Amino acid sequence: MLTSDFRPMFQTTRRRLAIWYTTVTAILLLVFATTVYLYVRSTLIDRVDDTLKHVVEVVSRSIALENQQHHPFQPDIERSVRNNASSLEEDRIDLEWFSPNGELLWSTLSEPLDIPLSTTSTPQTVYRPSQFAPERSATPQRFPGLGNVRSESRPVLRQITKPIKIDRQPLGYLRVSHPWFEISKPSRDFVIDLSFGFIVMVTSVAAIGWWLSGLAMNPVRESYQRLKQFTADASHELRSPIASIQTNVQVALAEPETVQGSCFQQLQTIERLTRRLGRLVDDLLFLTRQDSGMVQSQKETVSLEAVLIEAIEEQEAIAIEKQVELQVDIVEPPSQPDATFGLYGDRDRLVRLFANLLGNAVLYTPPGGTVTASLKYVTTKQGSALQARVEDTGIGISPDALPHVFDRFYRADPARSHDASHRVGSGLGLAIARAIVDNHSGEISIESEVDRGTVVTVCFPLLH
Repeated sequence: MLTSDFRPMFQTTRRRLAIWYTTVTAILLLVFATTVYLYVRSTLIDRVDDTLKHVVEVVSRSIALENQQHHPFQPDIERSVRNNASSLEEDRIDLEWFSPNGELLWSTLSEPLDIPLSTTSTPQTVYRPSQFAPERSATPQRFPGLGNVRSESRPVLRQITKPIKIDRQPLGYLRVSHPWFEISKPSRDFVIDLSFGFIVMVTSVAAIGWWLSGLAMNPVRESYQRLKQFTADASHELRSPIASIQTNVQVALAEPETVQGSCFQQLQTIERLTRRLGRLVDDLLFLTRQDSGMVQSQKETVSLEAVLIEAIEEQEAIAIEKQVELQVDIVEPPSQPDATFGLYGDRDRLVRLFANLLGNAVLYTPPGGTVTASLKYVTTKQGSALQARVEDTGIGISPDALPHVFDRFYRADPARSHDASHRVGSGLGLAIARAIVDNHSGEISIESEVDRGTVVTVCFPLLH
């Protein structure tokens, strides 16, 4: 069973996978739906154009001519239209007849279109300016048969115009119109259907993606859980033999008369390495328990000032051995001269936090350097907070390594571990520090310059 500490991490990964599934599928569906819509709309326009061409051809062939003395080729449009009335009504077709001079002589429309005659024989879309077109746009755009109109226009008709001639003598112009809503209405209905289908598909894919991402994360979750359990078990089992070895070595070193020559130095080396290995096992066990939540924090109101002083006392002997000066700077607020620097937290873990920070500072500060620990109240965006800083004049950390210093087993520079002291860093100190700070809802940051020193800042919010 995954612990609560790492469940958010796996949930975030699962959520990202589901979002990627949904996003990619939505893009593909959108491209597909757009392509299908354009194809259907183009098909509707082609069908209307074919109808217009067919009507023009039929009507032009069936035009009846009146036998008049002055105009022997005067067409009788009304009689010609009556012969094709059923076809025109079925296809919602309207006809207009113009004289050779472009004058409207006859129309099936209830009101004239008042659209200039176009002599183009190909089907065209006629646009009518919308009500707010003149105010919305100042860019004129020419549309066939309608002169200069604003770009804020909407199509109303699909038209075709054909000049009618007999024996090369022009009789006039026949203009056939088809309402645009026969195209726009099916297109709009199709868009609504596509939108509904798109929403249903994306929702389904999101649900399926969430389910599939959960299946994909299960092996990772189980492997991670087994790895944590193995680390915890191994760390726990190693503590006893390491402690036994260290005890026996220390007993042998306590009686130097029983150890001869180089054996004494070898035992010292074994004791030092065993102590280092013991610290490493303790750190691993702490991090594993912290990750898995096997040990609950025993929080209470503690004095951060007392915790900091206790951590300094633990490191004082090592600092004296390395000839590093330890300084303390407690800044009490003027409004609270007897401030206790109280914090609700786990005292043991807070001591370990500052012991790690001070230990790193002492370890990487050359002889003659200074390590300063300070504590004060500050005001942040979230409210009042306690700020603790550990500043040293050590060798510093390079800018490239700075973003990785909180990673487990990461060492900023291999040369930093080749210290002449008996203490050698394991690469877990800052990882443990961050875990403790996170457990107390705090923030930790680090600033450093090579050969200038390092400053670690920890802020704990004051919970009222």
